[in-house]
Formats: sequence, C-alpha cells, structure tokens
Amino acid sequence: MDYINMTYEEALSHAPKEEPARQYYFIERYKEVLDQLKASSGKEQFTFHIATFGCQMNSRDSEKLQGILEAIGFVGTDTEEADFVLYNTCTVRENANDRVYGRLGYLNSLKKKNPHMMIALCGCMMQEEKVVAKIKQSYRFVDIIFGTHNIFKLAELMYERLEEKKMVVDIWEGTDRIVEDLPTDRKYSFKSGVNIMFGCNNFCSYCIVPYVRGRERSRSPKDILEEVKQLVADGVVEIMLLGQNVNSYGKNLETPVSFAELLTQIDQVEGLERIRFMTSHPKDLSDELIEAMKHSKKVCKHLHLPLQSGSSRILKVMNRKYTREQYLELVEKIRAAIPDISLTTDIIVGFPGETEEDFNETLDVVKKVRFDSAFTFIYSKRTGTPAAKMEEVPEEAVKNRFDRLLTEVQKISSEVCGRDEHTVQKVLVEEVNDHEKGLLTGHMSNNTTVHFKGDSSLIGKIVDVYLDESRGFYYMGTLRP
Repeated sequence: MDYINMTYEEALSHAPKEEPARQYYFIERYKEVLDQLKASSGKEQFTFHIATFGCQMNSRDSEKLQGILEAIGFVGTDTEEADFVLYNTCTVRENANDRVYGRLGYLNSLKKKNPHMMIALCGCMMQEEKVVAKIKQSYRFVDIIFGTHNIFKLAELMYERLEEKKMVVDIWEGTDRIVEDLPTDRKYSFKSGVNIMFGCNNFCSYCIVPYVRGRERSRSPKDILEEVKQLVADGVVEIMLLGQNVNSYGKNLETPVSFAELLTQIDQVEGLERIRFMTSHPKDLSDELIEAMKHSKKVCKHLHLPLQSGSSRILKVMNRKYTREQYLELVEKIRAAIPDISLTTDIIVGFPGETEEDFNETLDVVKKVRFDSAFTFIYSKRTGTPAAKMEEVPEEAVKNRFDRLLTEVQKISSEVCGRDEHTVQKVLVEEVNDHEKGLLTGHMSNNTTVHFKGDSSLIGKIVDVYLDESRGFYYMGTLRP
C-alpha cells in the first residue's frame, strides 16, 4: 500500500484502538513513509535532535521520545540542523519559557533551508493555554504541539502532520492513562530513571506543576518491578525512581501500596546495586519510609528534601502543609536512623510577603541542618498560581538575600562534603572527565562527585576509590585495586 498517499483519516480506520499497539502501527506507517522520503530526496538518513529543558521527569520523557524516533528510523544528532527538532519544555520559571521563544527564531531560519524539516514542541510549557495561543499566532512554522499527558502519541502526531499538511495541536487537560511498553533509548547504559507516578496533588501556591502535569496517578507495582528487572537484565546497576512527590505514591491504586513498600520490593531485585529517588515532600515522609531506607542495602545515602522556606508563616502561605519545627524534627529523625545520610534541598528566596525576619529564619534552618548542598532560587511569578496575585518583594532586597543565602550554603557545603576525606568509598563510574585528560568522574552513594585516574573501561562499574582530598564540592581520589 502507498502509505505516503494515505490520509490520516484512512490510517485511523486501519489503526488498532488499544495502546500501545496503536502507536506501533503509526511507527510502522511513518517508517514506510520515511523510506519513500529517502528515495525521493536522495538522502541516506533523516536526523533528529531533542533539546530537553527542566527536571528528571522531562529527561525520562525525552528518552521515550528518542526511542520512538529511532524506532521510526531517524538518527540522532547533536545539532539543531536536523530534519526533526523537538523541544521538551519546562515552565517552572519564566526564563525557561523565554529560552524556548529565543531558540524558535533560529529554528525558523534553519527550516527555510531544509524543506523536510519538522519542528515539534512538547512538555509542561505547552500545557499553558496562553503559550499555545502565542505559538499559533507568532510561530506558525511550528509543526506539532503536544503536552505532558500524551508523549506516547509522537509517531501518530507526526503522521497526522505529514498527511494533513498543517500544524497539529494535541493538548490534553489531564489523563488517568499510563501507556507502557513503548520504545525507549536511555542516555546511560548503566543507570536509568524509572517513573513510578505522574502528576501532583499538592498545589503549592507558587507552583504551576499540578496545572501542567495533572493530578497524581501511580503506576502499578507490578509494572514498575518488571521495568526495573528488565533494566537490570540490560546492564543497569542504578535506578532513580521519579515522581513529583514520590512519598505519596500508591494512594490512588485500587489496592494501595505505600512508597516504603514499593522501595522494599525493588530492594529485593537481584543484580540491582543502587536505588535513588526524588522528589520527597516533607509532609508525606513517613516513619515507615525512614525505616525502609535504614534497613535497605541498596537505597543510596542521599535524600533530597525541599525546604522552600524556613519561616512557618511563609510556609503556610506557600501551602506546604508543614512548619519550620516539623521540618527540623523530621531531619533529626532521619539523621538518628541514618547518621551518614546526605541531605540536599530547594529554597526559594523572595516569595511574596517575605520579610527580613522570615529570611533570617530560613538562614537559621540552613545553619541548623547543614545541608550537603542546596538549590537556591529567586521566586519566579507563574501566571495562574495563587502566589502570582500576591505583592512581590522589592528586587534589591531579594538579590541581597539571595547572595547572603548562597554564601552561607556554599560555606556549609564545602565543610560538610569533606567529611569522608581519607576513606575508601564505593563510586559508580559515570564518564570520562571532560576537563582533565586521564580522569574519570563518578558519584558516591551520597551523591558527592569524585574524580580519579582510570581507564574508560570502568564506566558503568562500581569501584573502590580512596578519597585523597576534598575540594569543597567534590573529591580527588585514587582507584583502589
């Protein structure tokens, strides 16, 4: 059959109704179209480029999108001078949106030179109605727009665009569907992210994520365990369990399963060496989870526990559902159970209404907890969130507070991160160091970076390294036989 002349409607009439069979059908249809395009254009291969903005969830989504494109027959490239360019967008902060708009003008100039080029936009930014309206009006050269809930549909949307010859916009407001078993191409052979849930129910007053990622929906433990086992069989030694709030995993399953129970089940997978997870919301971090981490041989000695503010008053306005005192009590409980744990956090400076007293309370929590590291952010107004209607703190005061916080965080971090100096530690070797020839780079269980001399054949292995010297945020070490 001549698929290049088959309309999208005709293809739909032949396509299976169930997923993922439907998407494999469109992968095959586009594969045959691509073969015909190669023959007619004289090109040996059609290339793709994915640019990922944002969090680990987006990175994992991009691996799935890449898997689909490779299954069709596209070949990946590091340059945007490709036949198919996809931006997987983030919208947590305003500057993330601006970066995408800035790059689109450049893509338009490339598209004018390449008649086969197709441009697609997906991810959180596309879930905003005003963004889609702006792209439809000002960036009409974009071919496909889709969101966070239907990334599995990429092949179908590409086929629709090719046959209908007009911009395809497919945005879902929400979904309860989780489509399994589609192609994935992992960035690393030895480690992988594993989505355990999607969406968020917390509605922190500054955060747009629940609006663009939808409500919480958990994958079944059976599917998660099966994926982990397949990854291990494929050479993966470390997994990162991903969710907007992993601590609330399992609440919407027919038979509820807690995150601690899931962690214990994954801990028993033979061949798996390390388990990481993020992100943890303090309000949902249970005693059961602390016990599971304490007794696990595989869960890494690292916990990312976003604070956001050290002021109980501000935390209440943020709708974080815990107080400063409760956060500090939780930290004590965690450290009593797992003394060598590494704690990292997120902190927002300049949230609407923040006073100097509020900020000083944040500084005080930082000094008390002594985080291994902290991601510090200046508050970014996101239209559509409750905080967007609140009175903002003067810019000069925010910058002053941000600089003071950063100084304190870096000072503490450089002191804390040196505690393992002159000891031998297990390090997962991840890459050849791109700054100094002959060095390898890896991470300890507590997520601290280690550089040491070694051969690239060690990449993907867990090795013993003697930590010769702490340099504040990383170690220089020596490989032990």
